[in-house]
Amino acid sequence: MTKKRSTINYLLSAIGLLSLATVSGQTIPLKGRMTEPLEKPGMPPAPVGTYRLETSPRMISTYGYFVSYQVNVDANGMNIVGDAANEPSISVDPTNGNKIAIGWRQFDTWTSNFRQSGYGYTTDAGVTWHFPGDLQPGVFRSDPVTNSDETGSFFYLSLLVNTFCGDIWRSTNGGQTWTERSPDGAAHSGDKEWFNLDRTPTSMGHGFQYQFWTGFFACDSGEFSRSTDGGATWQTPVNIPNGPVWGTLDVASNGYLYIGGGDEGSSFWCVRSTNARDPNQTPSFDQVTTVNMGGSTVYGGTVNPGGLAGQMFLAVDRSGGPTNNNIYMVSSVSPSGGGTDVMFVRSTDGGLTFSAPHRINDDPVNTSKWHFFGTLAVAPNGRIDSVWLDTRNAANNTDSQLFYSWSTDGGLTWAPNVAVSNSFDPLQGWPSQNKIGDYITIVSDNTGGDVAYSATFNFNPSRGQHEQDVYFVRVSPSGGATPTPTPTATPTVTATPTATATATATATATSTVAATATPVVTATPTATPTPRVTPTPRSEPSPRVRPTPPPRP
Repeated sequence: MTKKRSTINYLLSAIGLLSLATVSGQTIPLKGRMTEPLEKPGMPPAPVGTYRLETSPRMISTYGYFVSYQVNVDANGMNIVGDAANEPSISVDPTNGNKIAIGWRQFDTWTSNFRQSGYGYTTDAGVTWHFPGDLQPGVFRSDPVTNSDETGSFFYLSLLVNTFCGDIWRSTNGGQTWTERSPDGAAHSGDKEWFNLDRTPTSMGHGFQYQFWTGFFACDSGEFSRSTDGGATWQTPVNIPNGPVWGTLDVASNGYLYIGGGDEGSSFWCVRSTNARDPNQTPSFDQVTTVNMGGSTVYGGTVNPGGLAGQMFLAVDRSGGPTNNNIYMVSSVSPSGGGTDVMFVRSTDGGLTFSAPHRINDDPVNTSKWHFFGTLAVAPNGRIDSVWLDTRNAANNTDSQLFYSWSTDGGLTWAPNVAVSNSFDPLQGWPSQNKIGDYITIVSDNTGGDVAYSATFNFNPSRGQHEQDVYFVRVSPSGGATPTPTPTATPTVTATPTATATATATATATSTVAATATPVVTATPTATPTPRVTPTPRSEPSPRVRPTPPPRP
């Protein structure tokens, strides 16, 4: 719907940052797995006042038509010198696009690994931001994931790092205040977790919330859980076939649930559940499709040495038009071991088959270049938006810009890439971690997308380098170059899943499946793009070995 924008007013609500911290350590990775640190606390936070918080003007970074606004500001709207923030997750009120909330990993001082569940909100479409603080000041939390339902209620899934257990919070006032729905750790969960919900009023599972995580580093057991009461209670976790990790999930208009993820390497899957929507059944998975993403997941790349170069993002089209219930998957992967590309695939038959992988970034192939943190969102009219961080213009192959592209024909063609931010160095501002997080996020409406990302535009004179902060930018086709789409993925089938009516489904590189393609509804979406903005979240990725969960730390 049309989004009204209020006049710029730089008045921010009163708040304060709490609980600064001391340096904390990370556990040693498992033998034979990726050398990534786990989410684990070391020392408790230092008493308030241990560190002196200095301020400087908040950053507003303009690049052409696009303006990035700093989100993690103090009560007076100023930048907090010496803190750090990354892995932002964004939610937008679909009934009023002026109301946006972002959650992120908040480090009160860059000298410490101790992080909390920061959040901010805006009531004027992202021009001014209010940062009231953390969900639970002084509590070591991570992996923020925010989302919204169709009425504008926001939800915030947060991980309690010392147990790998999560809980859901809800806001009914645009992210200004939050109420814990489930008791601490009662939402099960694990590192890294994602969740989504059924927004279709006619669906049997309307309002149900679904969550999946890396099975090895879990709160108790399993990899998937469901809530049928808005996040207040969560069912006993179950396992997902193949144990996918580092991915996301979405719900089709018929209530079918789809999960996209990989194996930390070159294997990727799309997993379906047709009965998760049924409150009288224990969720099971009846279709597993092996998907060729054209490369491998990268952990420890030169642009993000202590983290991922990309996760798997899955989104379902619920436009009601010709592309209704199409399934789209995007991930930043390495085709040949050097650098990464943003690769896209689509399914038009309910996840039964997927197209050949298509490279969205349109610069010349160069294995020294990085196109990382690729993500996507689908607008209500069916347009697909994709954003990522990109080093194509950097002589040193590390300085990065936020880039954007879109498709208005279900991913068959994509518009020329558009740079939407100034360049920044992702290797600065690390808060006792060698990373700028593991992902960014976007939410789309009919005219554009709202993006939440981390960048290092602010300079910290005491440290002598730039610092990590969270930014919001509105992207839209009308805000950049005139789109001249170039051909992309042809629907060449790469894999067919092996499906059963029960929860035992396995897939091989050339599998066969008995699955029912999702129905297509009729309607014709049209979009007249004009600028607006979006985000998403996590802490460090974790290796996993299934099905035995580890002891709690």
